[in-house]
Amino acid sequence: MSLKIAIQGVPGSFHHQVALKNFGLDSEILAFNTFEPVAKSVAQGEADFGVMAIENSIAGAILPNYDLIDRYGLFIRDEYYLPIAHQLMALPGQSIGEIREVRSHPMALLQCKAFLAKYPHIQQFDDVDTASVAKRISEEKLIGIAAIASEIAAEIYGLEILARDIQTVKDNFTRFIILQKEKVQTSTLPNKASFKITIRNEAGGLAKLLTMLAEKGLNLSKIQSIPVMEKPWEYAFFIDAEFGDYGQFREAMNLVVKDFGDLKIFGEYSSRKG
Repeated sequence: MSLKIAIQGVPGSFHHQVALKNFGLDSEILAFNTFEPVAKSVAQGEADFGVMAIENSIAGAILPNYDLIDRYGLFIRDEYYLPIAHQLMALPGQSIGEIREVRSHPMALLQCKAFLAKYPHIQQFDDVDTASVAKRISEEKLIGIAAIASEIAAEIYGLEILARDIQTVKDNFTRFIILQKEKVQTSTLPNKASFKITIRNEAGGLAKLLTMLAEKGLNLSKIQSIPVMEKPWEYAFFIDAEFGDYGQFREAMNLVVKDFGDLKIFGEYSSRKG
């Protein structure tokens, strides 16, 4: 029986590529337009795993996705870094001068900002997904409209690539996380963790917390703050940390609970970067 993998996007999307690379071509893909039903399907057991983009090396973190992991009580099984190359594509036989508008996911548009600035006559519009725009252009035979998507999407939907590798920074990666409903059990010691700390509203609390984590050998590769809705002027911090000593990491987490506030660990896993 094949695994069911929930993704945001349609065949040809970057999420689709990550799902196939991680779980194989025989996995069953459950495709959704937005991220929330991805999280919900994993939480309700409809999907075995979910694939979710969490940050990009150019555009930064996708903060709402951290909240989804928290809200649906999901756990991070693993991470995957996918090199991102964006292509400008349209129905065959058109030139860039004939394109009136380009549609794509807002993160993709942001990653191609410098290229698009060269063509002020092309209006930019946010859409739910890169590959879904390519699919719509192909199915509805939309003239004068281009998509920014992957080369695979152009092949799947029969579009012509008008400009290749248009991302501003060529060394462009998106970090995806693999989500599951149950807490992850691993036989190997992890060297990375994702967690949330809700610190007490005390003077210098954040500075003291960061100092303690550094003293315990944690390298904070990502820290994002969000306000705690039910507690004005208090903040929660979503943190990704890498470490060489798992014992020191556990000591740090115990100190968080003892001295700083509430702790929720989303996952302990092996870093896949570099």
